[in-house]
Amino acid sequence: MKFSNRVKSMQSSPIRKLAPLATKAKADGVKVYHLNIGQPDIKTPQCFFDAVKNFNEPVLEYAGSQGLPELIEALQKYYKTYDMDFAAEDLIVTNGGSEALLFSFMAMCDPGDNVLIPEPFYTNYNGFGQSIGMKVKPITTKAENGFHLPSKEEIVAQIDDKTKAILVSNPGNPTGCVYTKEEVYMLAEIVKENDLWLVADEVYREFIYEGLEYTSFGNVKEIEDRCIIIDSVSKRFSACGARIGSIACKNQEFMGEVMKLCQGRLCIATIEQLGAAALFNETPASYLKEVNDEYCKRRDVLYEELMKAEGVICEKPMGAFYIVAKLPVDNAEDFVKWMLTEFRMDGATVMATPAAGFYATPGLGLDEIRLAYILKEEDLRAAGKLLAEGLKAYKAAKANA
Repeated sequence: MKFSNRVKSMQSSPIRKLAPLATKAKADGVKVYHLNIGQPDIKTPQCFFDAVKNFNEPVLEYAGSQGLPELIEALQKYYKTYDMDFAAEDLIVTNGGSEALLFSFMAMCDPGDNVLIPEPFYTNYNGFGQSIGMKVKPITTKAENGFHLPSKEEIVAQIDDKTKAILVSNPGNPTGCVYTKEEVYMLAEIVKENDLWLVADEVYREFIYEGLEYTSFGNVKEIEDRCIIIDSVSKRFSACGARIGSIACKNQEFMGEVMKLCQGRLCIATIEQLGAAALFNETPASYLKEVNDEYCKRRDVLYEELMKAEGVICEKPMGAFYIVAKLPVDNAEDFVKWMLTEFRMDGATVMATPAAGFYATPGLGLDEIRLAYILKEEDLRAAGKLLAEGLKAYKAAKANA
């Protein structure tokens, strides 16, 4: 049997492909510290579950394709807290941020078109693009300067007659980079001058540390007709399983095209939307403040341990809950596999994610890993020490091979 070129061209998830090795290690009695996937352990606000439990309609009906009015209204109120004023027709509820991204690509791009994305980037950007024949053109950023953007001239040089948009994650997954106000306005100038869309994946908006100033692309009035905000409750409220995301855009022609796709998939799960509305309406500001403080402490613990390891290059990330670290090895994937299959200290090891899969440029990221600081502080400290000791042992094993 043959399969489509579309599906054959798609890459497997670099985050999940080594999972069988971790499963085998755990079956052998090894404690595995999972720093490889962004699944928070923070408690989901109880109001979500209460809203779901209190649903007692006699029929579970379709919701509208745009989304439940209760959730649309809750999103409007939420964005106003960030000085963004969206009308109801500027918002569409989606099946997670993933569907928001896929539908945006489908509305903007034909096969052969391309979107500029700073690399390293969330791997599914590439997967979604491949599924519709869209190409990713990378804007390369580097660990040595905290993965901030290159000059305007370098970015503009990547634009061609097939370029439809620039997509950025801010704060960044996998890098944790938070773009400066100057970088935000530089990108705004580029998309306006070159008649492009600006797709802003801002699902980690709440996770900015040390009082750093944050500028949303939704606050840049000059590009409000071409700015598409991708959002989700997954990380903000530790509700990954709810699969509730959204698109916010003031360009009604664009939103009309996206609505065609939404009508084709009928609607988003009704009960989960009610739970999401409760998250926005009832979660106290103190919850997000406490979560932010917790992640900041976790970042500091993991970063401190990483910096004790000889040869590791890493700028302290200022947002999200990820770190990309350059290691003193030739092949980070080989190191991650070795940690899972060979290295044990006090009956434990660590699972990281090789970072090469977050790049579009062949050969980049081969010596880098992504770590998610989604464990308790004591576990992160233990994991950081295991990584440092593992690096020593790995280099010694390679030297003696």
